[in-house]
Amino acid sequence: MRMRSLFWAGFWAFLLDQASKYLVIYVMDVAHRGNIDVLPPLLRFRYGENRGINFGLFQGESDASRWVLIVLSLVICAVVLIWLSRGKPSRLMMISGGLLIGGALGNVVDRLLYGYVLDFLNMSCCGIDNPFVFNVADIFIFAGAAGLILLDGKKPS
Repeated sequence: MRMRSLFWAGFWAFLLDQASKYLVIYVMDVAHRGNIDVLPPLLRFRYGENRGINFGLFQGESDASRWVLIVLSLVICAVVLIWLSRGKPSRLMMISGGLLIGGALGNVVDRLLYGYVLDFLNMSCCGIDNPFVFNVADIFIFAGAAGLILLDGKKPS
């Protein structure tokens, strides 16, 4: 039953990530339109190609770095899946694991299809202009990792 929670959380995280990228990149055509103000200055859509990890860290133009990041993402997904399947994690931990895995796989698909991860979310506030862009998968990866850390050791529900 708990594995079902992991599967569905991962499925919906992956689907929402890919659907949001398709909508913003291809339907709204943010790459050619430039910035699209959604809730300025808090939220803007701005096209980005991320060849590294979150916030453009470890950028690599080579095909080898692309494959290293794909393999690393898949290894992390496998480790999380094995870790959760060996214990008696709570339903919320399984959902957290699913969010992390679904988001990671969303970014893996981008790397396979385009050679980079499609990013489009930009958030700024309080007079600070944030230059970084991210995507829905990154939100799920962060939320999933945070959930796994915060819920580890809690009694199963």
